[in-house]
Amino acid sequence: MTNSRNPRSASTAAHPARRQWLTTALPLLGAGVAVALLPGLSRAATNTPTPLEVWKDPNCGCCQDWVDHMQANGFAVKVHATGNNAVRARLGVPQKLGSCHTALVGGYVVEGHVPASDVRALLQQKPKALGLAVPGMPVGSPGMDGPAYGDRRDPYDVLLVARDGSTRVFKSYNKKAST
Repeated sequence: MTNSRNPRSASTAAHPARRQWLTTALPLLGAGVAVALLPGLSRAATNTPTPLEVWKDPNCGCCQDWVDHMQANGFAVKVHATGNNAVRARLGVPQKLGSCHTALVGGYVVEGHVPASDVRALLQQKPKALGLAVPGMPVGSPGMDGPAYGDRRDPYDVLLVARDGSTRVFKSYNKKAST
């Protein structure tokens, strides 16, 4: 028995249906590919430096070392070479939490020698807070860790500062350097 259907005519008959399917499916497939690529594109966008504005004394070397630390960790720093006391007061940081420089990033205050990794964590977590502070100038913190300090590493805490001025420990750096 011979097949009376011509394969060529069946293909031709199916062709409009195939064309309709491709016309409908290809844009959806393209959208799916775009959605699959978005996380990668989003990661590429995070390579854009994060703006940070800092107020510091123009003669303070450790402040500049902290600025260098932040720049090396993906922050685009705008420096105001003026004292930070007035800015700290204007932003509501209690005087007892003060240090030698004050910064603003992503709507948060960063007071003192806060490590860049903690600033990144703050920006990712987005707590309802004023910001972070490292009171004083602990040796071993970013900007206070240059060759002049040798291997000295004093323990210190990074404090999360609530809008009412209260604090809690955000991260502790209490390990002594091994000798």
